[in-house]
Amino acid sequence: MADMKNWIIALLIVLVAAGGADGRSHKRSRKGGGSSSTPGQFDYYLLSLSWAPDFCDLKGSARSSRECATGNHVGFIVHGLWPQFERGGYPKQCAPASPVASDIVTRMLPLMMDAGLVQHEWADHGTCSGLDTSTYFDTVRKAAAAVTIPSDYKNLNQAIQVSPGDVDGKFAAANTSFPQNTFRTACGSGEISEVHVCLTKDLKPRACAVDVQDCSAGQQRMLPLR
Repeated sequence: MADMKNWIIALLIVLVAAGGADGRSHKRSRKGGGSSSTPGQFDYYLLSLSWAPDFCDLKGSARSSRECATGNHVGFIVHGLWPQFERGGYPKQCAPASPVASDIVTRMLPLMMDAGLVQHEWADHGTCSGLDTSTYFDTVRKAAAAVTIPSDYKNLNQAIQVSPGDVDGKFAAANTSFPQNTFRTACGSGEISEVHVCLTKDLKPRACAVDVQDCSAGQQRMLPLR
């Protein structure tokens, strides 16, 4: 009986841990269904930059102290680098995913803030890149380094009202060599949540495919840094 009780407790711990990992990417999960595909068979990348104050405002989210603690002043972080299809849609979970090595996780924490997010993004999207784990995350870092965050968003100290087009325009102005329609802004629950940046497979800026659009809402809140 005691053995059965211990087994049940152990199972509950595993389930809670799994739920926490899912919760960490709850608001950042991609809308729509990805489809399995052959690793490396895709057309371009979408770099997703998540606005941390929006994620941290989500009730019930698993808030990491690194990202959400007051005084850390975290703005845009890397959500992921996602293989995309030109015709629309994206591949997902293209191969079995081994855990990302701890040294790679450590290198990614300044950009992604949470170890669970690193593991999740490798399993869902990195496995579709056709790259090994280390090379994929090096590619994520290079993609993020290629994009300049607008100065207006680096020290935002009060909530503002903006449209998705306003945010696109700020990013375009900060990255003048990028072609038109490279940036697309996502929102939810009345708040700006992410900026998507479309890049070629060799990380050159390019226009997004037609299925990658700004959110259709008008003026949205953009929450200040914590």
